[in-house]
Amino acid sequence: MLKYKSLSLTFLFISSFAFAQNREIPIDTIVTTNHTTTIKGVKVAYQAQTGTQPVWNMEGKAIATLYYTYYKRTDLKANPSRPLIFSFNGGPGSASVWMHLAYTGPKILNIDSEGYPVQPYGYKSNPNSILDVADIVFINPVNTGYSRIIENDGKKVDGKTFFGINEDITYLAEWLNTFVSRKQRWESPKYLIGESYGGTRVMGLSAALQERQWMYINGVIMVSPADYKVIRVGGPVSSALNLPYYAAAAWYHKKLDPKLQQQDLTEMLPDVEDFTINELIPALAKGGFISPNEKNEIVSKMSLYSGLSEKSILQNNLDVPTAFFWKDLLRDEGKTIGRLDSRYLGIDRKDAGTRPDYSAELTSWLHSFTPAINHYIQKELKFKTDIKYNMFGPVRPWNNDNDNTREDLRRAMAENPFMKVLFQSGYYDGATTYFNAKYTMWQIDPSGKMKDRFYFEGYRSGHMMYLRNEDLIKANEDIRTFIKNTAANGKPAKY
Repeated sequence: MLKYKSLSLTFLFISSFAFAQNREIPIDTIVTTNHTTTIKGVKVAYQAQTGTQPVWNMEGKAIATLYYTYYKRTDLKANPSRPLIFSFNGGPGSASVWMHLAYTGPKILNIDSEGYPVQPYGYKSNPNSILDVADIVFINPVNTGYSRIIENDGKKVDGKTFFGINEDITYLAEWLNTFVSRKQRWESPKYLIGESYGGTRVMGLSAALQERQWMYINGVIMVSPADYKVIRVGGPVSSALNLPYYAAAAWYHKKLDPKLQQQDLTEMLPDVEDFTINELIPALAKGGFISPNEKNEIVSKMSLYSGLSEKSILQNNLDVPTAFFWKDLLRDEGKTIGRLDSRYLGIDRKDAGTRPDYSAELTSWLHSFTPAINHYIQKELKFKTDIKYNMFGPVRPWNNDNDNTREDLRRAMAENPFMKVLFQSGYYDGATTYFNAKYTMWQIDPSGKMKDRFYFEGYRSGHMMYLRNEDLIKANEDIRTFIKNTAANGKPAKY
């Protein structure tokens, strides 16, 4: 009997060894499925194409492959004016999962009306998806989702080829050219949507597509955009721009003076914005040479608008870091607030300190997004692989040198009279604040000649404003309106 068991185990080992294989993603493949859903009360039929498409080098050899999902409505007659939207998330190093499975796509997370995870984890139909008015492709840059660098002649290309602002824009522009040709979408009006770092990405892509691929864009949608000309730079402007966000978050948690607290959020914020631009930036520019009287006046107003004590503001020399705000606002209650969405609460090991132990909102989101996207891709889209879906992939070090993306967008708009830009921001986003987004919008075109082609929409939630159901409805409707407002309708492209 022992001998029989030994032989069985030996056979099992040999069989397993014989069928073992390397864990690799197909370089160029596609899986097609057909579906129906209901959007705004209307039944919509659509096709989902998901798979991989190569990134080639100058010699035409594949050096990476990008995983994407392309949704195309199928119950309409062929129409060359049907818009196509390229959707990117940020990071850098983030997969396209966030907007794919919570914002514009045909499915959304199974979460409550404020965006908190609900078990069992999963997804449901999105009755607000913009698939009724536009086709969408969700793209995962290298090392995100299932996208990977691949071996060529037994070697892998150095990550420096992909991991940087300009590198990222260069290879993605080429990839999009191939995609549009393969899907025969050259006639379609085209749009770019980018969230967070994706905002930087699509600003750069707007020019790269027009100037290097000769592909013109009707509109750019910036969702909670990260602008590295301000973020992480430091200095008076960068610091001061945080105050309106502080006021919004403090208002939400009822930490403001009763006179401010009784106002509606959007009634209160304009005064804070005015103070920020006209008083706080000049005061911070004076540094240690500000007069005692002016300093006291500024500190008093900062305390009034932020919910922080004058003592805390003075101890930070009026330059209050966002991390300190997340830690300090509810310190007396033993809670911290979230970075990307300050409605979320966390609990630290100790109340002392200058920053929270963890990001309360991100841990909450990963609860619901990770199981849902893995289950959805395999069950609904029928894409099978042993490769891990990278919610966040290894893309470091990331090259931020020569960031001219803000100017790229200005130049692309100047070259293309059709192009308009929509900014969407959550008031409670502490990572890429809504007022930072407004400032970026103001700075893109210093001449002011194109300011009527910019739009800004604010929402009562955070970085991923669409997780809150009320904002999901409004934000998708804002995109529909933007698409309508950017349609050429037979008009020539001229000034």
